[in-house]
Amino acid sequence: MENQQTVTIPSQSLPVNHTPDVVVVGGGATGIAAAIAAARNGASTLLIEQRGYLGGMGTAALVPAFCPYTDGEKPVIRGIGLDLLEKMKQAAGEKFLQSYKEQLDWVPIDVETLKRVYDAEVLASGAKILFHTVADQVLLDGDRISGLVISNKSGRSVIQAKLYIDASGDADLAALAGVPFQVGGEQGELQPGTMCYVVTGADRARFEQFLEETGERNQLERTVMEAQRNGDLPEGRKRISGMAWITDSVVGFNFGHVFGIDGTKAEDLTRAAIEGRKLIDTQMRFLRKYVPGFEHIHLVHSGDQIGIRETRRIQGDYTLVVEDFLSMRSFEDDIARNSYFIDIHLANAGSTMTIKHLPKGKSHGVPYRCMLPHGKSNLIVAGRSVSSDRPVQGSLRVMPNCFAMGEAAGVAAAMASFARIGFREVPVPELQRKLVEQGAWLGERPGQAGADQAVAVGAVTFNDECE
Repeated sequence: MENQQTVTIPSQSLPVNHTPDVVVVGGGATGIAAAIAAARNGASTLLIEQRGYLGGMGTAALVPAFCPYTDGEKPVIRGIGLDLLEKMKQAAGEKFLQSYKEQLDWVPIDVETLKRVYDAEVLASGAKILFHTVADQVLLDGDRISGLVISNKSGRSVIQAKLYIDASGDADLAALAGVPFQVGGEQGELQPGTMCYVVTGADRARFEQFLEETGERNQLERTVMEAQRNGDLPEGRKRISGMAWITDSVVGFNFGHVFGIDGTKAEDLTRAAIEGRKLIDTQMRFLRKYVPGFEHIHLVHSGDQIGIRETRRIQGDYTLVVEDFLSMRSFEDDIARNSYFIDIHLANAGSTMTIKHLPKGKSHGVPYRCMLPHGKSNLIVAGRSVSSDRPVQGSLRVMPNCFAMGEAAGVAAAMASFARIGFREVPVPELQRKLVEQGAWLGERPGQAGADQAVAVGAVTFNDECE
């Protein structure tokens, strides 16, 4: 890039079209919860999203199911995130509700229903939404962000807010603001992407019979390995760990990898889209040939983009590390709990998965400080790009955790807005009290109700390698 040709753009006078208390960048799980929380707590809130719908990886990339909300005994993720899951179940129809009513782990995602639920819940909170919009420039005033330059079909304009929430998943806003960050492993390696998809025409009863007759309950591992030996599937993932039945004939798949993809580069995302769709075609032929119940399937939807597991991790006031995970550490400034396992997917077709589970019923704390980026006072970063080491990012990155972190960021933003302070000045005990009062779970604390809430950890065809 040293010898790259450059062009100087003439200066522009841009209109200031929005002046909310809080602006949230990114409409995935993190941003949805952040916007709802900020608005419910009284802050005027604007959520901007690059697509024409909300949901992030769960809708744009078609991740087939929600990762666990529980630690195997009780819900760890509650509040807004759990409420949205239950609203999707209610809105998806009587058959879906009957199938998954008591289930909180690996609940399939009904994508079109979820889009409508997200729209309705964000708008009902009082937050405003601006679709088809990207933030492409950050205006700085010392350690504060003074505005965002946004681009959409209406042109370029400026948002001036008091507080800014980066819920982009890739720390895009933080990076534009000059916040330091890390990417991937020591050699820059990144978890691969997956092009998820939905098929119709499956026969669940026939498939279940095949599983019973062959003992293939371990994600069709023998079937996948046979197809790889025969050249009908590429080397790599040895099983179908991500299969979610939306109905008895409609199935979502999270299967296979596209390697060497940096989700912050348009060129890589372009290559991933093309390679991902080719891989889906290969997998469709495999399913029809090898898996009873899938002989007559038809592809109805592939992801608008490839599913991304890992990009930037900001440098924050505290870096959550693997020792914190393994010791199940709690912090004085906990704003969420996490019990999802460390789930780092292979960086190439010849390497192996890294998976580490916590004991059943156990979790660790997520401190507020890991969302506070170095050098910026009115910016908070929530979701998979918070300050952590790579193993912990492999655990924190899933949607239920993103809901919890987003909710905390939104409540903190509303508090900071009313007090006219930065995020570091937010009184953490009051933030924690508000979160608990609004349904979040921060561990077994005196006076916290619902810790023993009964749940059913259901049986979707998903295990270990979910997202």
